[in-house]
Amino acid sequence: MKWTKYALLSLPALAAAMLIAGCNLAPKYETPLVDTAPAYKETNGWKQAQPSDAVLKGKWWELFGDPQLNALEEKVAISNQNVAAALQNFFAARDLVKQARSALYPTVSVNPSVIKSQSSEAVHEATSVEQNPSFTTYSLPADASWELDLWGSVRNTARSDAYTAQASAGTLENMKLAAQADLAVDYYELRGQDELIQLYTDTLKAYKDSLDLTTTLYKTGIYSALNVAQADALLETTLAQATALGIQRAQYEHAIAVLIGQTPSTFSIKMTLRSNQPPAIPIGLPSALLERRPDIATAERNAAAANAQIGVTRAAYYPTITLSGSAGFESIAVGNLFTAPSTFWSIGGAAAETLFDAGKRKAADEQAWANFRSLAATYRQTVLTAFQQVEDNLASLRILSTETGQQDVAIKASQKNLDLSLEQFRLGIASYLNVITAQESLLSNQQTAVTLREQQFTSTVQLIMALGGGWSSADLPDPGKLALKDPTYPKQ
Repeated sequence: MKWTKYALLSLPALAAAMLIAGCNLAPKYETPLVDTAPAYKETNGWKQAQPSDAVLKGKWWELFGDPQLNALEEKVAISNQNVAAALQNFFAARDLVKQARSALYPTVSVNPSVIKSQSSEAVHEATSVEQNPSFTTYSLPADASWELDLWGSVRNTARSDAYTAQASAGTLENMKLAAQADLAVDYYELRGQDELIQLYTDTLKAYKDSLDLTTTLYKTGIYSALNVAQADALLETTLAQATALGIQRAQYEHAIAVLIGQTPSTFSIKMTLRSNQPPAIPIGLPSALLERRPDIATAERNAAAANAQIGVTRAAYYPTITLSGSAGFESIAVGNLFTAPSTFWSIGGAAAETLFDAGKRKAADEQAWANFRSLAATYRQTVLTAFQQVEDNLASLRILSTETGQQDVAIKASQKNLDLSLEQFRLGIASYLNVITAQESLLSNQQTAVTLREQQFTSTVQLIMALGGGWSSADLPDPGKLALKDPTYPKQ
């Protein structure tokens, strides 16, 4: 009895010692290397962000100074259904971490039972027993089993799931950023339509004045009815074009409604003209981008998870050791159930090792390595794509700035051409076709200018998204806390 007592006491200590000395067979993880340039190619005239620069952080949309955009953006993370789905995916990934870590601990179960039984008459006859009594057995057993994680299989599974949960958190943040950027782009495209509508309103007024002028000149006998018909045709054609602008504006308004989780039928935005210019964005260094984009963090964490999985497949080459035991009470009299004579117990251990599996473990290990190399390549490609997106939008903004200035000059030239054509038409020394051509040229140049200003705003938004929206990989949840309900993450 004393030996049994000492065995029971020393077994957990032995198991703990074995676990402490357990191996981690996963390769040492290092973030896949990616070459980064010392600076972006398109950096002329752009502000370089300093380490203490807090401009592009958190609510980046406030840089635009538009209260209505601010109000709409506040609703995205709360009401957007794609973001809500990504949030639940993160919670599911976090729960997988809890499941994996539970395997580090023993499993204990109880199976109480009450069984009433009676032997058969044939047994009584064979054993010459005169009576055929029935009896009840009361049993209260407790069973425990513990598979020791000597080779780190459980720990690497938990690590892999934790890194995958971090990747899911990165996906959540990327989904938020994408929805916020989509909303800002749709908002400024809607404002672009508002400017076009105002432009057409002013143009139609000018065309109506031209029609009145040609009608007056026709009535005085200076010009023919053809001039009146030409002015009227231009007015009606432009009116139809102005009406068509409402289609795109309605579609942008509907898209914004969906992004903030509202039905389009209950949402509307009043027409307003832009009164500001897009802000200058601090772009930082290319190397900083690796820590600032949630999609890059997601790709990197997926690679880390695949690296941990290699440790799981390697552990399959080694034996598994399981400790098990049971204890409890058993009696045919319920009153005696919790007495010393009614106790029972057993304890032991078992080891299992696969001797032949026709290459199954080797194939699994090779598959894990291939998966890691694939995800490492995905990470590098994600980084390269991020660099490309930053450069694309920097180039776009640089060229748009020049083009907008050139377009303003073109508008002034078109306006001068129209003024001269109208003056010559009033004096009777030029055809009305010259006026129509000048009017159409001015409207076209004005439309182009509105489109260019709209592109400046949308490219600025896309640059912010390409830079990560002020997010940092330090915002990812701590993998050590993922098995707990961390109230600090996710941030709303």
